[in-house]
Amino acid sequence: MKVMVLVKADADSEAGVMPSQQLLAEMGNYNEALSKAGILLAGEGLHPSNRGARVRFDGKQRTVVDGPFAETKELVAGFWLWQVRSLDEAVEWLKRAPFDGGAEVEIRPVFEAEDFGEAFTPELREQEQRVFAEAAERSARVH
Repeated sequence: MKVMVLVKADADSEAGVMPSQQLLAEMGNYNEALSKAGILLAGEGLHPSNRGARVRFDGKQRTVVDGPFAETKELVAGFWLWQVRSLDEAVEWLKRAPFDGGAEVEIRPVFEAEDFGEAFTPELREQEQRVFAEAAERSARVH
């Protein structure tokens, strides 16, 4: 089972306050433990919302809204993508994360191909596999 672990923004992350060297080291050690356990698939921190944009869809109309966005507690400051056996396993790993000070982190299961049933035809599955393989190849060249 894949899960997306969403680290919620707070006043500091939205103000662009960077983590201390100590927290970066603790997070590096945590990420290393996740990697060694075979759980970590991806993870990144995000810039504050004042550097982002939202696109609203209304029929064929598209409206772009530049950041910052008002509801800090609803924003995401970073994420991980994990491969775990269960939601309980993800919770147990997350409890070990080096957070304090009222941080809130959300864990959400990622849809698997089987979740879409017959609507996700073999042709659509093949297309998805091809597209994501190409994206992974590009990502590997960049890093």
